[in-house]
Amino acid sequence: MDNAIPNIDPEQEEDFAALLEESYSYEFSPPRRGEIRNAVILEIGEREIIVDLGAKQDGVVPSQDLERLDDEYRSTLQEGAEVPVYVINPRDSDGNLIVSINMGLQRYDWEKARELLASEDVVTVTVTGSNKGGILVRWNRLEGFIPSSHLVSAGFSQDRRDAWNSLLGEQLHVKVIEVDQDRRRLIFSEREAQREWRAKQKARLLSELHEGDVVKGTVTGLRDFGAFVDLGGADGLIHVSELAWHRVDHPRDVLRVGDEIDVYILNLDREANRIALSRKRLLEDPWEQAAERYHEGQLVEGTVTNVVDFGAFVALDNGLEGLLHLSEMGDGSLKEPYSYVKKGDRLTLRISHLEPEKRRVGFTQRWGTDTASEGDGGEADAAEVQATAAEVEPSADDSVDETPPSEDEA
Repeated sequence: MDNAIPNIDPEQEEDFAALLEESYSYEFSPPRRGEIRNAVILEIGEREIIVDLGAKQDGVVPSQDLERLDDEYRSTLQEGAEVPVYVINPRDSDGNLIVSINMGLQRYDWEKARELLASEDVVTVTVTGSNKGGILVRWNRLEGFIPSSHLVSAGFSQDRRDAWNSLLGEQLHVKVIEVDQDRRRLIFSEREAQREWRAKQKARLLSELHEGDVVKGTVTGLRDFGAFVDLGGADGLIHVSELAWHRVDHPRDVLRVGDEIDVYILNLDREANRIALSRKRLLEDPWEQAAERYHEGQLVEGTVTNVVDFGAFVALDNGLEGLLHLSEMGDGSLKEPYSYVKKGDRLTLRISHLEPEKRRVGFTQRWGTDTASEGDGGEADAAEVQATAAEVEPSADDSVDETPPSEDEA
């Protein structure tokens, strides 16, 4: 018996065989949970959408999934349109094949995330919550995470959870630093994005600023060598020698993180991409009026700024700084100063000698002696000590040339 199909030419028979083979392939590769397939919309109902994803059974997109779609995209859905779907459940308790358009669309977002990881482009995310490790964000249709170590928008608050909660709904500029679709792990870094942004801002500031300009900034960091100040997207450095006219051991003695201050543009190093600032250049030089304001024998009050083996340096309230020599402390019989005074002490002193032209002043606590006649030896010692200290202490100009790296580089 002839097995050929009657009234069908050979070409049609081959097409029919191909269709039959295709139907068998669908039968033996049913939809699997987690699989993404392209589907065609067959019917749009009030609470669900029916789609054909090439299986024996049509898929159902439930209302909960449709609600997750943004209004603009949902309005474009129509019968006959092709959409990506994610298989949630190949067979639920009612025997339905449940699929998700929203999760199918996320496939494109994962692909885009991988592209962003390679390109290092900056994107915008929206803060949706937080946990003990950082903040949760949404980017397109994906949930992501910014670890606390990569977050810079918490400000200067001591309670970081309160600071994170205050960011709810805010948009942040970030970079993608990790993509793992299988684990649904998408990690962003605000710090990396801001570092790139700040580099561009610094380049802009270096092109716009001029030495001698006075600008306002915010103190962002304190180090032994100076204070970092944000000038509006880029940091400049105030070297410790440029913080005040008197001796400053550490920037925290005169500044706090978060302080808003005016600064003087001292130097712009466009090759090294550094901005050197000064605070003291905007303060009155106490030595300019020293001869009119002070005289030998005058009683004054000052604050101990440093204690050394040979005495203590004391700054008056206007910043004029001088030496209280060990021989001029108390009754003059002290062997060492450390048990007598400490940094931060307020002292009432008498000016034993004043040399504005040499920027030197000496103090004494020996009220019962004639400091003008008896203090010649002490004066000479004090002047010699101050001259020696001035020689070993780096000048403001020298210190600027050796500006440490920026806070980001440090």
